[in-house]
Amino acid sequence: MRSPADPQFAGRVRASFERQAVMGLIGARLDAVEPGVVAITLQHDPKLTQQHGFLHAGIVATALDSACGYAAFTLMPADAAVLTIEFKLNLLAPARGPAFRFEGRVVKPGRTISVVEGRALQGDDELFATMTATIMTVQGRAGIQH
Repeated sequence: MRSPADPQFAGRVRASFERQAVMGLIGARLDAVEPGVVAITLQHDPKLTQQHGFLHAGIVATALDSACGYAAFTLMPADAAVLTIEFKLNLLAPARGPAFRFEGRVVKPGRTISVVEGRALQGDDELFATMTATIMTVQGRAGIQH
């Protein structure tokens, strides 16, 4: 894994995460920030479930997307912003909880495009979803904050 381009990457990731209103809306917390790796935690909440009481797939996708995006963001320059340009989600088992961990890990960092793998875990590290995401480094574009 490459070293972060910005030695202050962890603070930059945490500040960006705090600005992401949807993470606050669902009660997600940024749990770990390392070069190329991010983990987000979430507690089961009936307001986030589908009709059978499982965590809704849209919430799973949202949390994994953020974990993957921020994992890539850890390796980007200080003046860069991050945007997801594509992802694939595999739902492997019902997401029952009571707690969830969403991990993103950079597989292939790039100057413009990075490939990231995501894993969603519950209980005693039971894997219930995976994601492959393509993340774009954005620099010098008006309206996109780093």
